[in-house]
Amino acid sequence: MNGYKAKKITKSVLIKIFIFILVIIEVYPIFWMLTAALKKPAEFVTKAAYALPDGLYFQNFIDAWTRGNMGLFFKNSLINTLVSLVFIVVFSMTIGFAVTKMEWKLRGFFEKFFLMGIMVPVATALIPLFQIYNKMGLVNTRLCLILTYIAFGLSLSVFLVTGYMKSLSNDIMEASVIDGCGIFSMMWHIVVPLMKNAAVTVLVLQFFYKWNDLIFSMTFISDTKLKTIQTGLLYFQNEFGAKNWGAIFASVSMSVLPMLILYMILNKTVIEGMTAGAVKG
Repeated sequence: MNGYKAKKITKSVLIKIFIFILVIIEVYPIFWMLTAALKKPAEFVTKAAYALPDGLYFQNFIDAWTRGNMGLFFKNSLINTLVSLVFIVVFSMTIGFAVTKMEWKLRGFFEKFFLMGIMVPVATALIPLFQIYNKMGLVNTRLCLILTYIAFGLSLSVFLVTGYMKSLSNDIMEASVIDGCGIFSMMWHIVVPLMKNAAVTVLVLQFFYKWNDLIFSMTFISDTKLKTIQTGLLYFQNEFGAKNWGAIFASVSMSVLPMLILYMILNKTVIEGMTAGAVKG
């Protein structure tokens, strides 16, 4: 009995050590990035890369925001991401409701049609999309990025929403119909409030994908005034053509910060939304 208890304690300790190592591996790069953003330019030459900064040198953030145009890139990413998120959430909720709770002939086909989009490689669509946008005069506009974000974000969003919506009971919806509630009123006043976790999950996941987009913005946008934060990071340099590492790390920190804040605030809701519908009660 004592041997079994000792094995159990040893196993628990090993698991905790393993988890601790994983946490260090995940957290240390963020810590290193933030400390590097606070170093003076000379410290990158005279000290080791892992050394802590001598002080808090916030000029790097000022240089990144002004001279590096990070303020402009930040604004462009924010506009493109937020506008596309509104349409992705609204469309995925309505599509999910239509293919799971409404009775019509082609609902199974359209559900599979949207889910097939998950299997489409992004790279295969770049050239056709560029040709279409070029003929329509949409290259170097925010609209081409927003339309692309919506199109490529719907498949995964519909998949998440339909999985959650299938777990909802039909009883409350049937009761609302008996009470005279119309289909649109039932959707927005009954179903949507019950789908809060799924909506937040879609919102957070798609925010990560759109905020971190590089391939679409590099393909469709060449105008510096319309570049997003990820493409802006690639072209960050000072007027002498030399790399300002402190400002680069500061700009990377600013690009990561919104995602960290959003996930820390909505972490619990995202996990609930991801696991909803996975287990049938």
